[in-house]
Amino acid sequence: MRLGIDLGGTKIEIIALDDSGNELLRRRVPTPKGSYHDTLQTIADLVRAAEVELGQRGSLGVGTPGAISKATGRIKNSNSTHLIGKPIQQDLEALLQRKVAISNDANCFALSEATDGAAAGASVVFGAILGTGVGAGIVVNGHVLTGPNGIAGEWGHNPLPWPQPHELPGPACYCGKYGCIETFLSGPGMAKLHSLETGNSLSAEEIVAQAENGDAACERSLQAWENRLARSLAHVINILDPDVIVLGGGMSNIERLYTNVPELWGQWVFSDRVDTKLVRHRFGDSSGVRGAAWL
Repeated sequence: MRLGIDLGGTKIEIIALDDSGNELLRRRVPTPKGSYHDTLQTIADLVRAAEVELGQRGSLGVGTPGAISKATGRIKNSNSTHLIGKPIQQDLEALLQRKVAISNDANCFALSEATDGAAAGASVVFGAILGTGVGAGIVVNGHVLTGPNGIAGEWGHNPLPWPQPHELPGPACYCGKYGCIETFLSGPGMAKLHSLETGNSLSAEEIVAQAENGDAACERSLQAWENRLARSLAHVINILDPDVIVLGGGMSNIERLYTNVPELWGQWVFSDRVDTKLVRHRFGDSSGVRGAAWL
């Protein structure tokens, strides 16, 4: 039995899978606010309760916001700031008396989709999350690629490739740089750029809906966004040459992307043709917790 924990900012979810990926159990509870100790205890309680209910002990993987620093073994780059600098892997292993595999939420998403999701069977998978932020995970032959710095797949904090003059220097990013992919391709990024162009404040969801209903300004904003996504993914293809790119996050639900973006990206890919497939996630919000179990 494989147990997975998705440690989110507002909820902690546990799943139990058998070796074929069948779901045996799933539970979700609120994340304790700002308390590292209570967070550890909540995870331990979920694991113990699941094992009692199912009558067996499982391996355990945890998906976290942020990443484990290779230098310190502690959490870094987490938007759940009470986790930063904490040795969560060591503490959970001591608390639960077993090895615990930990990876960030984007890696878990990619692993889930590469194992038995939309990219099942593919050798090289790039799993990109397009939501309130932009991140990605890379899976090669069934294994998450982390790298010596623990940042493989940190796609959102590279500059938008092949920028047009009006896109420079780009919006300020919380990381301290300007023009990061995240500032263009996140949902808030789309909303901000539309506001700058039109003076109208709409959410990304409203922009997409109004474009579908024939609003010309929203259609221009959505086309500009698709062009930026195509450039950004072409850059990935030139470096990684993945078999499949899987999209997750709220922006991945824009159905036209899967036709429009592959029609655009060829002009930037350094090849006579592009065989990489662009697909929508299979498990959606469940990919994080499923990927944690597959760790």
